[in-house]
Amino acid sequence: MPIEKRWVVKPQGERSVVESLASHLRMSPVLTNLLVQRGIDTVEKAQKFFSPSLRDLHDPFLMKDMERAVERIEKAVKTGEKVMIYGDYDVDGTTAVALVYKFLSQIGHKNLLFYIPDRYVDGYGISIRSIDHAVRKGVKLVIALDCGIKAVEKVAYAKQKGVDFIICDHHLPAEEIPEAVAVLDPKRTDCNYPFDELSGCGVGFKLVEAYARRNNIPFKEIEHLLDLLVVSIASDIVPLVDENRILAYYGLRKLNAEPSKGLLSIIKICGLEGHNITIDDIVFKIGPRINAAGRMRMDEDDENAAPSGGHAAVSLLIEGNEQEAAKFGEVIDSYNQDRKSIDRNVTQEAHDYVESNPELKAKKSTVIYNPRWMKGIVGIVASRLIETYYRPTVVLTKSNGFVTGSARSVAGFDLYQAVESCSDLLENFGGHMYAAGLTMKEENVEAFTKRFNDYVEENINPSILVPQVDIDSELLFSEITDEFHRQLNGFQPFGPGNTAPVFMTRGATNHRGDAKLVGAECDHLRMDLMQREKPHTTIPAIAFQQPTHYEWVRAGKPVSVCYQIVENHYRGTVSKQLRVKDIKPER
Repeated sequence: MPIEKRWVVKPQGERSVVESLASHLRMSPVLTNLLVQRGIDTVEKAQKFFSPSLRDLHDPFLMKDMERAVERIEKAVKTGEKVMIYGDYDVDGTTAVALVYKFLSQIGHKNLLFYIPDRYVDGYGISIRSIDHAVRKGVKLVIALDCGIKAVEKVAYAKQKGVDFIICDHHLPAEEIPEAVAVLDPKRTDCNYPFDELSGCGVGFKLVEAYARRNNIPFKEIEHLLDLLVVSIASDIVPLVDENRILAYYGLRKLNAEPSKGLLSIIKICGLEGHNITIDDIVFKIGPRINAAGRMRMDEDDENAAPSGGHAAVSLLIEGNEQEAAKFGEVIDSYNQDRKSIDRNVTQEAHDYVESNPELKAKKSTVIYNPRWMKGIVGIVASRLIETYYRPTVVLTKSNGFVTGSARSVAGFDLYQAVESCSDLLENFGGHMYAAGLTMKEENVEAFTKRFNDYVEENINPSILVPQVDIDSELLFSEITDEFHRQLNGFQPFGPGNTAPVFMTRGATNHRGDAKLVGAECDHLRMDLMQREKPHTTIPAIAFQQPTHYEWVRAGKPVSVCYQIVENHYRGTVSKQLRVKDIKPER
């Protein structure tokens, strides 16, 4: 049974401000109310919101250590030093590596290589193995992206070996910062950069922007890299405000108009060619395929195998030949198909385990451990369990002699603090409020499980364990005109900090009784809904994974629905459709 959701209508904007904006902007008051809810309460702010400008990007040299980073790269370029671009194996890391690699190639520095750590051998972040590899290859400078902020010992080891590091990270630092040539991280307490929510690739782009500015390279000559950056911004779920909104806006324009050859191959595989690609398309279609490469364990004994793991993802993203990119795209897609199969099986095992354990099912958190599960998909499984049980969740497996895993949270609960409370039981951990990774010795699993569960029990507000649907405002279907939809699209790109608006309509009916259950599992409800009020406007709707209301809706009984307004692409036609978030029968 689906979890009952709590519906909460957000505070509405001050009426006089909403109406004044509606008059000046010639917009529906429903839409100007959305602006005011987002803190956009003047015409000037609205104009900036609807027309993001690259001129409003922050000066990259405001970031701590940026001068030192640029100077060190200039030295490497001038003397022809071998440079390694190093990054995490997820989308943020691989796009960051591809972005910096492509830029350095563009300015003529050919003495380059890149390294993506193997999730199953190196583990997360900078590894001794990777530094030894750099030494063997004659590398003098490593630019580490989306990782490294806690790699104090590893950077010291590299320094002893004659290898310099520039770290570009966006994760929370510990008290001690690595003694690298430069440590770029807007979350450093001693960094005064005005925006601290960049992705790892975003920090890498600021480094590129700074180098370009210092060396009189016009911004338009690095703008082509923004398609990689928007894939990072969307996939890493960073807030789409401030610089991220500007960079995502222009990144989407690039991705739609003239994507790089590697991304084009993924776009074609996803069936998105010719569509207006959105943040959702990246999150649900493009990003998972790139991510899949770093999740899968490869056959290291197969000499004929394609480039493995995250390395294959970067190879795809930097490829300039369309035919070669298509080949890499097929490899990446095959990884994704394998990942989905394993993901389904492990998720089912995890569900069965929880369902068969009444004591675990009754708790306010979930910690499960199975040494057979693949390390690369435990984060996905944790997210799937939250969809069913909606509580902080940790999924653990065994890799390289240690127990390792991923933790995911629910809205309003600080997962990082919960994991940090167990730090003496952990070999290492990292993350943020809603997601974390952790590693421990197997003998500590039982103690960790108890302490984590106890922490959640003592610190979580029970109301948090009821999923909430935040509704922007009520709306009639008759108000969803083509012009309304056009203006609503101007609010894009949507994401954290600027979520796609959720509307509510009361008394809707499937008056023709043509509701259908669709999808491979027949768990999606498709219907045409008609509003109660005249002119009785009808609009198509889809409710994913909500089959329980099928009989009620098909019988033509009234429901309240909350939904987002989206575009439906079908056989070359584009139409408006409601993506239903939740349904409540009206008794």
